[in-house]
Amino acid sequence: MAVTADERLEEKPPYGGDDVEKNTNAVTTNDGPVTAWTKIRDFAYKVIVLGRVELRGVAPIPVKERTVERTVNIFTLWWSMNANILPIAFGMIGPASGLSLRDSALVILFFVLLTTLLPAYLSTLGPKIGMRQMIQARYSFGRYIVSIPVFLNLATMTGFCIIIAVIGGQCLSAVADGNLSVTVGIVIISLVTLVISFCGYKWLHLYERYAWIPAFIALIVAAGCGGKDLANQVPAQPAKASAVLSYGMIMASYMVPWACLASDFTTYLQPDTSSLKIFCYSYLGLATPTILLMTLGAAVGGAIPNNPHWQQKYNETLVGGILDAMLAPAGGFGKFLVVVLAFTLLGNLAATSYSITLNFQMLVPVLVKVPRYLFSVVLVAIMIPVSIAAADNFFLNMEHFLALIGYWSSAFLGVVLAEHFVYRKGDCGRYDPEAWNDASLLPWGVAALASAALSFGLVVPSMAQVWWTGPIAKTTGDIGFELAFVVSALLYVPLRWVERRYSGR
Repeated sequence: MAVTADERLEEKPPYGGDDVEKNTNAVTTNDGPVTAWTKIRDFAYKVIVLGRVELRGVAPIPVKERTVERTVNIFTLWWSMNANILPIAFGMIGPASGLSLRDSALVILFFVLLTTLLPAYLSTLGPKIGMRQMIQARYSFGRYIVSIPVFLNLATMTGFCIIIAVIGGQCLSAVADGNLSVTVGIVIISLVTLVISFCGYKWLHLYERYAWIPAFIALIVAAGCGGKDLANQVPAQPAKASAVLSYGMIMASYMVPWACLASDFTTYLQPDTSSLKIFCYSYLGLATPTILLMTLGAAVGGAIPNNPHWQQKYNETLVGGILDAMLAPAGGFGKFLVVVLAFTLLGNLAATSYSITLNFQMLVPVLVKVPRYLFSVVLVAIMIPVSIAAADNFFLNMEHFLALIGYWSSAFLGVVLAEHFVYRKGDCGRYDPEAWNDASLLPWGVAALASAALSFGLVVPSMAQVWWTGPIAKTTGDIGFELAFVVSALLYVPLRWVERRYSGR
């Protein structure tokens, strides 16, 4: 009797670990004295078993394990990841760039609605193919060349985690009136993140289901307390096209990278889950809180110079300081809400760090043998010192970071989607699950890398950054991320045809 690819996949133990519930007897000891290492190992496995820590690594999820029916989890996850003070910080960049509140709000609305299409669509592929986002990328970038976008994705997500840790640390420092340093605040946020991200998919979705509620309440109170001052905006000059497009690039740099990890959160859903439902939940969960809170951030940014108290608190601890100033009329309850707002960032940190641990396993072949949860410790070990260093000149460092991530991720997505729609006809059944870790069955990846790299021949002249403004961008503003996406996709089609002709796959 014929055996399908999915059935063959189910017959094999997943490469890179399986669910802990199937491995409760995995730890045994030899006769003789019990070593310290054995005790540590036994204790770790007890924690894993009792906590239902996810041990599965990056292997495709077999069909029989794609059993989650609660599709609304996708909405609450994306909502919680964005219903916090991170979008407020991004919104504040608009007025700082010379845009009025009205112009900032319009840029936010248009670019967020446009760029959310990418992560919302890629979320729909998770249940159909059961693959993490960067594993799917192997079907265009190949088994080994995919390490390049994986590394860039790791750098991007780690950068976001650092930004979030700094903002959270600033909030905790602000509410303590200087009695708690930003450094200590960063350490607290990072360690709590470690606990949540350690557990995995099930606990992540459970946490995100409820994490947005206190965040929503605290943000409403903050907007209400500071409402009368938000109306006092600094006058701004009419917006120039270059300023609009450059700020739009910031919006894209916030939204587009979500697409590079979108299917990581949907792989356990049932394969027959409605794609339309997943798309709508993802789109609304991403776009709605982002638009509202970035617009609030733009209003805050435009009001700071006209409020001396806000300006003073902003100068002391930036985003945390301004939130503390806005909530000052609420007294002690207001300070409590600032602490709540600091910890609302965990919704974003936990989900992002979950994907980071998966990407670590994909970076180098040998790392797939290391349990996913151990990389949570590695991430926090990186986050803490880098976040402390980045806290100085925070907004300048953030803008320099954002200046780069929108370009590479757009080029990467142009390639992945061109492969999906042109060469796989948009059919998830054309992804052979047996090939995911076999270089002889996957593409070479040369076409993917070449098309992404060559697209920068137009991207670089179209970039408008503090350290570089290309000749095209001097006239148009920053249109680098748009060109990266379109040009890489157009180049990939003929280059992939040549690759298939010579490689046969």
